[in-house]
Amino acid sequence: MAASSYDAALARLLVHEGGYTNHPSDPGGPTNFGITIYDYRKYVKPNATAADVRAMKLEDAKNIYRAKYWDAQRCNELPAGVDYAVFDYGVNSGIGRSGKVLRRVLKLPDNTSVVTDAVIAAARAVDAQALIVAICDERLRFLKSLSTWGVFGQGWGRRVAEVRVAATAMAAGAPSPDLGRAVAPGRAMVAVAKGGQLGSAGAIAAAGAAAANQAHASGARPAMIAAIVIVALAAAFGAWAFWHWRQSRQQQAPA
Repeated sequence: MAASSYDAALARLLVHEGGYTNHPSDPGGPTNFGITIYDYRKYVKPNATAADVRAMKLEDAKNIYRAKYWDAQRCNELPAGVDYAVFDYGVNSGIGRSGKVLRRVLKLPDNTSVVTDAVIAAARAVDAQALIVAICDERLRFLKSLSTWGVFGQGWGRRVAEVRVAATAMAAGAPSPDLGRAVAPGRAMVAVAKGGQLGSAGAIAAAGAAAANQAHASGARPAMIAAIVIVALAAAFGAWAFWHWRQSRQQQAPA
């Protein structure tokens, strides 16, 4: 990806990270935009409190993400789609793990997490979609092994599925759900609303994620997964558009 793609990748990531949280089961403690109080103290304010984290500026979060995750993993030099998959993985589980997994699936020594020139060359030499699928498989396998899977598993699994959808589409040069613009941070996946209404972009993204999971579970090739995802997204969007049109007609009809 080009350097300008960082903003697009970050927009997708922030959909999952959301706003301020301080969950007792989260070892990260007070967190905002996905940035923990520990990182905020390291990069912005050494004596920051939970109140400071709550008041964190988005620009500060962007700068931290670029320095700690995007640049540190040399994402600008990775193939399209792979860069986003590695970036999101690093944020969610740490660059120590994402870097080692990237090296492992490329059949390189994983005794270090450093993304070297050899890693970049190897990533560019293989099929990007297959690499993304392998990374996401490793990521999900690790998350399921954690004791906190019972608390956060549903959200984690959904996130990995959505990253798989977007990243494989990016690798194929196909359009993928623009979640960063469609919904507010933390609202990428929206449950079906009352009365059977589709939850706008969130429901559309859910359709794509579900299609990706089903296709992957059946052993479909990465290229086929991307094609299935695109069709599923188009169908979901069409259903939502039709529902929205009917609602508009009903509201305009005389009583």
